Amino acid sequence: MDVTAEFKAFAIADPGRATNADERLMRSRTEARATSLVTGAAGFIGSHVAAELVRQGHRVVGLDDLSGGFRKNVPAGVRFIEGSTNNTALVPRLFDKYRFDYVFHLAAYAAEGLSHFIRSFNYRNNLLGSINLINASVNAGTVRCFVFTSSIAVYGKLPAPMTEALAPCPADPYGVAKYAVELDLAAAREVFGLEWIIFRPHNVYGPGQHAGDPYRNVIGIFMKQILEGRPLSIFGDGSQSRAFTHISDVAPVIAASVGRPAAYNQIFNLGSDEPTSVLALAGSVSRAMGVALRIEHLPARHEARHAYCLHDKARAYFGDLIQNVGLETGLAQMARWIKQTGLRRGEPCRTIEIEREMPACWLCAS
Repeated sequence: MDVTAEFKAFAIADPGRATNADERLMRSRTEARATSLVTGAAGFIGSHVAAELVRQGHRVVGLDDLSGGFRKNVPAGVRFIEGSTNNTALVPRLFDKYRFDYVFHLAAYAAEGLSHFIRSFNYRNNLLGSINLINASVNAGTVRCFVFTSSIAVYGKLPAPMTEALAPCPADPYGVAKYAVELDLAAAREVFGLEWIIFRPHNVYGPGQHAGDPYRNVIGIFMKQILEGRPLSIFGDGSQSRAFTHISDVAPVIAASVGRPAAYNQIFNLGSDEPTSVLALAGSVSRAMGVALRIEHLPARHEARHAYCLHDKARAYFGDLIQNVGLETGLAQMARWIKQTGLRRGEPCRTIEIEREMPACWLCAS
């Protein structure tokens, strides 16, 4: 079952959803038959964005090296190419062959905490691969908008709630790479006229997420631990807070954004408004999975204590697309999905460059 079918099978009941979808489709007709590149199309968010674009009538080419995604995630209707954004021969050939109208760049190794220990790997994949795409977009001369999925990691340990008006101050190599790409896009527009939209989503979860990854996606990690009969591991006391965001409040916005020129050359925080402590999340996930709460506290790691955003700007531009899926509702949906589909096997990172100060559980996983 591809991710589109999985999402439909576990869709949240909403009597107005069909009407909203029809309205979105009507608005997207001016973009019908546009050709779009989606990087990370076999990953979690990328596969959902690709599915939305197919539904809107785009011709979609998906690029993914399958280092963190799965071929079965790629939606029907996507022309899939296995390859890396770092392939400086492949990427220009794709732009030359398909003459992309839009680029949706979602490919990344999104492991904030782990990025301290895989610094070169992080910059090669998350920065240099992005620059390769920007170069190809400029040289092609056909790209009408470059949509980049950044991260709230660019804010680092700035006080929450974070807004787009804050000057980024990333605290880990992942955030540094994301912010560097944001700066490069601004420079590319200044010199070459490349239009862009930047989204900073955070803590996204839902059907299709890779729950076998030992380093990232705390909701998936918790559900995996429950299915394996283990206690939920929490770094520190669990008081650190995040705002957890359902995929249906992210993918439709990203996909539809290119049809709204007023959003061009703008940056948007994208996600839930409601912060939740990791300790409270553990209780919510346990309830969704139908088990008693069991916790194992691990030594605290280097991370922001509280990281969540305000989303007034995203609502002003895309409010009609945001469903505001509540955490309990979203967790119940994901729990049903993961119980039916089972766990995907996660591969440990083989590119650890620094072991000093690395959490023991990550070092063992690697």
